[in-house]
Amino acid sequence: MPFIGLEVAAPASACNNAIVMKRLRPILLLSVALLASPPSWAIASGDAAPPLTLPNAAGQDVDLVKLRGGVVYVDFWASWCAPCKRSFPWMNEMTRKYAAKGLTIVAVNVDRKREDAEKFLKLAPAEFTVVYDPAGKVPAAWQVKAMPSSYLVDASGKVVLVETGFKDERKGEVEERIRAALGIR
Repeated sequence: MPFIGLEVAAPASACNNAIVMKRLRPILLLSVALLASPPSWAIASGDAAPPLTLPNAAGQDVDLVKLRGGVVYVDFWASWCAPCKRSFPWMNEMTRKYAAKGLTIVAVNVDRKREDAEKFLKLAPAEFTVVYDPAGKVPAAWQVKAMPSSYLVDASGKVVLVETGFKDERKGEVEERIRAALGIR
């Protein structure tokens, strides 16, 4: 490479890096494309709900299979998630309205540190079941793509609604889906 009249050789590593990047570019672009759009194998309405057995704050396991026969709203959340702070009051309201009619809300925390979740819960208390998965195995099985992500599971164990994010304008529609799953007109 010319540089102020001198010939300077590029380091071999710079040339090798350029070659590697050129070869990896199609793979990187494909990876980004796959991550940007939901894969065809993502959990969808009509699918059987994947397994979910996690400990609550008291260390007792909550098992989705044992909740079969009732309607379960499974919500994945994290302490750093701003929309999660808005979703907790709404889930508390749904619990007050529909728990006696067969609705159970199970909120799966994915924070690596339990203290982070506890700080969040002091600011946004939960009137529903909270379980903990610091290893992130259950969200991986459910193919969670964003926080929060929620899945409405009917009495037979089938997913009847998938919600990504929490949007105030969708609260009424989601409540109607809960009512329908519970058989309330």
